[in-house]
Amino acid sequence: MNPVLQLGDVCQQAAARLRTMTKTEVLPLLADYQILPLLVKEMIIDQAIAQIESTPQEEKLACEQLAQQYQGRQQPAMSPQQLQQIAIRQLKLEKFKETAWGGDIDAYFFQRKSQLSRAIYSLISTNDVGISQEIYFRIQEGEQSFAQLAREYAQGPESQTDGLIGPVELQTIHPVLAKILSISQPQQLVPPTQIGDWIVIVRLEKLLPAQLDRSMRQRLLNERFSTWLQTEMASQNWLL
Repeated sequence: MNPVLQLGDVCQQAAARLRTMTKTEVLPLLADYQILPLLVKEMIIDQAIAQIESTPQEEKLACEQLAQQYQGRQQPAMSPQQLQQIAIRQLKLEKFKETAWGGDIDAYFFQRKSQLSRAIYSLISTNDVGISQEIYFRIQEGEQSFAQLAREYAQGPESQTDGLIGPVELQTIHPVLAKILSISQPQQLVPPTQIGDWIVIVRLEKLLPAQLDRSMRQRLLNERFSTWLQTEMASQNWLL
């Protein structure tokens, strides 16, 4: 038997306090406890960044930045050498993302811009066709405000916010509603529209177009990397 893992107090002489596990016992447990996918993921990352180079200056800065992240917090139980390895690995991973997808991130952003843009809008949802028409005409004629009618008639959570929702990314809401908001003008009242089980009256208050700033760029790089990593993991044959 070739043990690969021992659990228990190694100073305790009683055999009952120790459990020695072999490779054939450990690997199935990694799969059962969903640890094996994490191991495979990290191995794929290691392969991807194996050829990525970094300068001593870059590594020094990466270590300083990691140390700042832990400043004022309890640091993990790792040696300085281990923390240095983590910092350098993260540095190389970010350089890999930039090398792989940085060149076309502008095109990817414009492809995703409409989904990433945010909207502030007013909404009243109801399941009564007659009520929805009455609400629409009251708002249109200025008889009552959107907020008043939302408090009185809205059957969704918007009743607690005077009908006001947002800002929210268009990709996080129903596609039909997202489409309506993306083509509406501010303060444009949209007639009652069936969306799923609800009839909604909606008015765009403000559209906030997505901007390719530093944080958005990093987010999109992470998104591309995550998609790539999932594809790589799905293609692996995990033999136990």
